[in-house]
Amino acid sequence: MNGLAFGESPRWHDGRLWLSNWTAQEVVAVDPQGKSEVMLRLPFSTFPFSIDWLPDGRLLIASSSAQPLLRQDSDGSLVAHANLTRGWNEIVVDGRGNTYINGAGFNPLAGEKFAPGIITLATPDGAVQQVAEGIAFPNGMAVPPGNSTLIVADSYGKKLTAFDIAADGSLSNQRVWADLGTGVPDGICLDSEGAVWYADVPNKRCMRVREGGEVLQTVEVDRGCFACMLGGPDDKTLFILAAENRPGTDDRSTGAGCRLPVGARTSTWGLSKSRRRRMYEVVIRIRPKEGTTWARGARQPSCDIRVETLARCTRTLYLRAGARISAGKRC
Repeated sequence: MNGLAFGESPRWHDGRLWLSNWTAQEVVAVDPQGKSEVMLRLPFSTFPFSIDWLPDGRLLIASSSAQPLLRQDSDGSLVAHANLTRGWNEIVVDGRGNTYINGAGFNPLAGEKFAPGIITLATPDGAVQQVAEGIAFPNGMAVPPGNSTLIVADSYGKKLTAFDIAADGSLSNQRVWADLGTGVPDGICLDSEGAVWYADVPNKRCMRVREGGEVLQTVEVDRGCFACMLGGPDDKTLFILAAENRPGTDDRSTGAGCRLPVGARTSTWGLSKSRRRRMYEVVIRIRPKEGTTWARGARQPSCDIRVETLARCTRTLYLRAGARISAGKRC
């Protein structure tokens, strides 16, 4: 796919793979033949943002922006579904229309001090309440059939955490669903046997585990896996959103979607070059203004800041007034 900046939050819906195209601020749908369509352009510039659907088919969008939890009505308009007052990461809707939204307790992109994250519930009538806390870094979520359990990926905790869902949507009985050892779960999805697939960025793989942590299947790829989703005609095709960085080349980092029939050998086929989604490495070069003189022993502000994977690594640098900042050729 041309122009796909940063694919995340994949969902299988109405025979197509839908995903959030971060930085381009689009919701994109792709059919099994690879034909894509921009379904929605969002009225904010921040990310992350993620999507899911209410039981009646209306789309919800949770984001880290100042916008509330948004709903797309049948006429295509975006309206407030629930009033959320902080930045959010992932979303999942159960079969009763209860919407669970999670968020970290700190902003790693701003260099804030670590604090555990929370889960908030938005009921079908728009009421909002916090229903869980103490999750190191909540990420992908899933609700198995029956609407009695919520499973959450805890990236920093390297585990999948589960909660019981009560009739009113509240959560209780927080427990470890699977200890992943060295695994770092990001996006997750469920299969028909109740096992969980989780995407793992640093370990460049997707793994299928059952409750208790037994590993059932591993798909290793040549780049970090950010999210995964089962779909296709029989819901047995695993779609993976992955990206890599290639130091020392002009094409500094590239990404690709791939799909793998579940149960096949662990080999994947990537999208053609024209359909790759591009990540970005941003190099900001900072040099003192020409002609500037400094007191003896003063440290001159000269350095490179390298953001190897957009939105996954950043730095905060404090400069003296008048320092010039310009983007290098690799932006």
